[in-house]
Amino acid sequence: MKRLTYVLAVLMFLFEMCFFSQIAGARVLRFLKPVKKDLKPAIVLTAFGTSTKAQNTFDFIDKEITRAFPGYEIRWAFTSQIIREKVNRIWAKKGIKKRLYSLPQVLSDLKAKGYTKVVVQSLHVFPGEEYLHMMEEASLPGVKISIGEPVMATWEDAKRLLEGISGEFLTTEKGCNVLAGHGSPNTYFAPSTAVYLAFDRLLSVHYPNCFLGSVEGVPDRKDALDRAKACKGKDIRIIPFMIVAGDHVMNDIMGKEKDEEGNISWAMELERAGKQVSCPTINIKGQTFYKGLGFYKVTNEIIIEHIKQALKDFK
Repeated sequence: MKRLTYVLAVLMFLFEMCFFSQIAGARVLRFLKPVKKDLKPAIVLTAFGTSTKAQNTFDFIDKEITRAFPGYEIRWAFTSQIIREKVNRIWAKKGIKKRLYSLPQVLSDLKAKGYTKVVVQSLHVFPGEEYLHMMEEASLPGVKISIGEPVMATWEDAKRLLEGISGEFLTTEKGCNVLAGHGSPNTYFAPSTAVYLAFDRLLSVHYPNCFLGSVEGVPDRKDALDRAKACKGKDIRIIPFMIVAGDHVMNDIMGKEKDEEGNISWAMELERAGKQVSCPTINIKGQTFYKGLGFYKVTNEIIIEHIKQALKDFK
C-alpha cells in the first residue's frame, strides 16, 4: 500500500512538473515571439542640414507637419555628414542631449521599433545632387519605403510656390528681385540643372523684374547680379530660394564683410553698384532670421501634399 501511494505521488509530481513546464514554456515562447504592432507609417523629413541659427526653420516645419499628421511618428534625418558631426560636437560641448542622425540611422531605429512602412520626405527645392543621394540611402530590407518628392516636383508646384512668395517681390516701379538658389555644381546632375534653367525662363515670362541666380551652378551669381544692376529701379530685394536661409544666405549672399579669400557678398556687390539691398526676414521669439522657403505657408502646404501622395503607396 505504501509502495502504491509512493508511486502515485511520484506520478502526480511528474504530471505537475510537466504541466507547469508547458505553461512556463508557452510564456517564454510568447515573450520571445515578436509582437506585431499595427503602426501607422512613420514620416522621416530629410534635409541637408545647417549648423547655423537657421535650424529654427526646421522647428517651424516640424510643427506644421506634426499638426497635419496627428498620431504619426515624425522623425528627422540629415544627409550632410559634416553638418551632423559639427552640430553634434557643439551640442555635446553644451551638454545638449539632442543629436542629428543620418537617414540610414533613422530607418534602422524605426525598424527596431517595429515600423515596416516609412515615408522619406525630401526637403529639397530642386531634384539635385542631394535629392539623388537621399534616394540612394532610402533603402532597408524589411521596410517598405515611399519617397516624398521635392518641393518643385511639378510645374504646378513651381507656379504655386512662386505665387505664394510673390508678396515679397518689389514691384517694377520700385525695383527688381533676385531669387537666390543653391544650384548644382556638376553638369551631370541634369534634373536640377534643367529645372533651374526652365524655372529661370518661367520667372522672366511671369515676373519680368525677377532674376534667378545660384551659389553653385547656372544661372550663376553673375547672370543674376548683372541683370539686377541693369534694373531701372534703385532697390533690389534678394529672396532666399532655399528651404533654409543658412550659411550661404548669411555669408555668401547677404554678408557684410569679405570672406577669408577676399570675396564680397552679392549684397555688397550690388551696393557698390549703387543699389539698395533688402532681404525678407521673420522674427521668432525675439530673434530675426532671413526668411528661407521653409517659413512660407505655401512651401509647407506643398510638402504636406507630397507626404499624402507618398502615403498612398501603402494602401
